[in-house]
Amino acid sequence: MDTLIVYTAKYAFVISLVIAACVWLRLPSRQKTELLAWGALGGALAYILVKAAGALFYDTRPFVTDHTAPLFAHPADNGFPSDHTALTMFIAICVLRYSRRWGIVLIVISLLIGASRVAAGIHTPLDILGAVVIAVAAALITWPAAVWLNDRLRPPAGAGAEPPADAGG
Repeated sequence: MDTLIVYTAKYAFVISLVIAACVWLRLPSRQKTELLAWGALGGALAYILVKAAGALFYDTRPFVTDHTAPLFAHPADNGFPSDHTALTMFIAICVLRYSRRWGIVLIVISLLIGASRVAAGIHTPLDILGAVVIAVAAALITWPAAVWLNDRLRPPAGAGAEPPADAGG
């Protein structure tokens, strides 16, 4: 069981990336650029929020406070918030907009990653909750900006075209 926890905690984020890439490949061109814009804007905001939250709040890693050995080697630095959970939850929320089924799958994967990092002794539940809140906030805040940017980069078909000449004379 420990091996499953370790692999989930350390490497399952790759599954999220692969699923998101597959969903992206199946999207129409317009939605592809929209999702890319959202990922860039929201990803940047999520990164800033994760760093700011970590600077404002320090949560000692459980293996340090409990004087136990974690299931895998990890620095004894600030555990708040969980980078792995923030990344995967942000991806899940973005994908949910385009595919409910795969978005839900990715939310479950993200929560499993968070739970496995708690089980491994690397994070506390507060670290996971903070990451989820940050990821969801970053996605919701940047969605309108991504749509706006996408509309500027890829106007809808027919937008900007000259109106037809008046045939009435």
